[in-house]
Amino acid sequence: MNEHESVILLKNKLKFNDLSIKKIKRFISFLLKYNNHYNLISKNTEKEIWSRHVLDSAQLITFLNTDKNLKISDLGSGAGFPGIILAIYDNNFKFHVKLYEKSAVKREFLLLIKRELNLQYSVLENVYTKEITADVIVCRAFKKLPEIVKISREIIKKPHKIVILKGKNAEKEINDLSLGKNYSYKLHKSMTSLESKILTMDVV
Repeated sequence: MNEHESVILLKNKLKFNDLSIKKIKRFISFLLKYNNHYNLISKNTEKEIWSRHVLDSAQLITFLNTDKNLKISDLGSGAGFPGIILAIYDNNFKFHVKLYEKSAVKREFLLLIKRELNLQYSVLENVYTKEITADVIVCRAFKKLPEIVKISREIIKKPHKIVILKGKNAEKEINDLSLGKNYSYKLHKSMTSLESKILTMDVV
């Protein structure tokens, strides 16, 4: 899926406006420039950046209540996927986005994008340092599912929702896990890959 096709989906299906699209294009420009010197994303995925990274992240909007003020924590944000894409979508600053990233180089990049695109989010270093207060936890290429659930149980204040981008083994991973009565989950189809899934979990 190329840039043009991705932008059509972002606008028509996910309701990104023209300002958001402009910011995404600037974000990509910075990312590709910095990726020449730092390993922010795999070089092999640069040509597929619109579908592989942007649209893949943006589809999480469909699992959020965009009418509410939401505290969103992106665990292992990396180059800003999906956290920055969610922050860009939110032109009215109703989302309170926190990006957790252990790499100092990537944290510097996240702060650069925040300044250059006039976005509102916080950049934090360590998921494990203290209690996390969030309505929604999002993850993309972070830890394995058992560790995410452990963080949910031990660190994140209840109640909350978890939205995770997963690969083809999502159903097996969730079936192998003992969740308990406080957790309910659903698997959803991905917009960007027939094999991938989106796992949503409600935690009470």
